[in-house]
Formats: sequence, C-alpha cells, structure tokens
Amino acid sequence: MSVREYKSNVFAMLLEVPNYALEVYNALNGSSYEDVSLLEIKKLNSGIILSMRNDASFLLDSYMNLYEHQSTSNPNMPLRFLLYFSSILQDMVAQKEYDLYGKKQIPIPTPKFVVFYNGVEARPEKETMRLSDAFLQKNEHYQLELMCEVYNINPGNNIDVMKNSHVLSGYTDFVEKVREKMVENKDIKEAVSEAIDECIKEGILKDFFQKNRKEVEEVAALDFTFERREELIRRDSFEEGKEEGREEGKLEGKTEGKLEERKQGICAALEMLLNFLDEEQAILQVADKYQMSAEDVRNVWEEKE
Repeated sequence: MSVREYKSNVFAMLLEVPNYALEVYNALNGSSYEDVSLLEIKKLNSGIILSMRNDASFLLDSYMNLYEHQSTSNPNMPLRFLLYFSSILQDMVAQKEYDLYGKKQIPIPTPKFVVFYNGVEARPEKETMRLSDAFLQKNEHYQLELMCEVYNINPGNNIDVMKNSHVLSGYTDFVEKVREKMVENKDIKEAVSEAIDECIKEGILKDFFQKNRKEVEEVAALDFTFERREELIRRDSFEEGKEEGREEGKLEGKTEGKLEERKQGICAALEMLLNFLDEEQAILQVADKYQMSAEDVRNVWEEKE
C-alpha cells in the first residue's frame, strides 16, 4: 500500500461506503433514510487528521456528523472534535467565499460528535465527554462547550443500536473473532485472515470482505499489532511494579516505567507504520497518537537507533 492508499482502520473503510454510513446514521438517530444521494461523505484530510484511527464526517439534513473510532479511551476527544470542526468551517468559508465581516449571518451545519469505542479496557456503555472537563477554571456557565457521545460497541453494549446496524454488529463480530484467535497465540496476520474467512462463511459483511480483503488484511494486521503491543507493555510494566519492595521504589519505578513504556510504544508503533508509510508520515501518525510533537517522536526514534 502506498501512502495515498493507506487507510487507518477497518472501521474507517466501512464508513466510506455510502450505504453503510447511512445505515449507521439511521441506527444512531432512529431515522429511516433510504436515499443514499442525500448523504455527502467527506474525508477529513487536513494537517491535524493524522491518527491511526481515521475519522469520518458526513452531512445529512443540515447536520454535520463527525464520527471517530477509538480502540483506546481518549479524554481529549472533545478537543480533537473542536479542531476538526473548526478546520471544516474554515474550508467551508473559503470555498463558498463567505464574508466573515459582512452583515449577513453565515449559516453553518449543526454538528454532532460521536465516538465508537471497542477497546479492551472496560468502559461505560455510553458516556458523554465535555470540552469543559479540560478547562483550568471551573464555572457554572461556559462561553464555549462541546460534547461528544461515546458509544461502547463491544459485545453486550448498546444492543438496540447494534441490532439496527449490521455494519456495527458485523464489525464487532470481526474484531471479536480476531481477538479470540490472538488469545490462542496465533500470528496476527493468520488471525485476521481466519476471521475474514469465518465472516464470509457466516455472511458477516460478506461483500465488503470479499471486495476489500487484501486491504483489510493489511490494515487490520497493523491495528491489532498495535493493540497487542500496547497490552504487552502494560502487562510487563505491571509485573515490574509488583517486584518493587519499598514504597518509594514503587513510586520512582512507576514513573520511570511509564516513561520507558511510552518510548517502547512509540518505537513499536513506528516500526509497524514504516511497513506502510514513509518515515515522515509514520512520525506524524505516531505524534498524533501520543499527543506529542513530531520532533519529540523523532528524538525518541533516534535514541533507539
């Protein structure tokens, strides 16, 4: 896969299919739209859209729906969405040549922000994140607020939504199949391939997997390698912490362990991404993932070498 062909994950690929995106929208909003031509899908490709988990946004009935998939819990999603939406508005104003200093009010779409979470860490079935949670000064009334709804799409969660979307339920089934095979210590690529075979056989997103099999295998293998690497690092750090004898040693070791864990995760992510991207693109992806500057990521990588 070239840099231009690189997709962040299978979920992003699914939402690029108009019929699938419309179905997910209907499932979340209790609507019954059938005309796909009403749906305008836009890929967020500005400089800030660099994460491994790509974002999808679409405009329907004057609402701008920004969806993102997360396999790790991220408290910064409201801030990310604020930056995404601001970027969209800037592009809209420029493309339509709106006059920001004119007397006529500029109409803007009403935003809806949604996160689909399916990480291994236990999270609520549904939760609301607020931008104001990050404000240094707490008040009763804020002049700026942004809220995003986080849907847990792991098995057993948000059943009503899942049963109304074969895309969401099918994606969850696929992820669970891969994870089950990884527990059996199967090679990640083998686990992904076998999960795809089972999904096709069972009629789970059959057409999608048959049409996009090669790309799904590459993208999913990368995503699950990243997930497994992070889990192993967390496990190793926990075991190391248990061996510390004194409380001071525990605290000191925990701090050092977290720094080392972070560096290991950064290097592991870069090693994986370099199989798909050039070094500069890989560094930008990891910088976004770890909320760091590209220069800091590059320094960590050079220290390893």
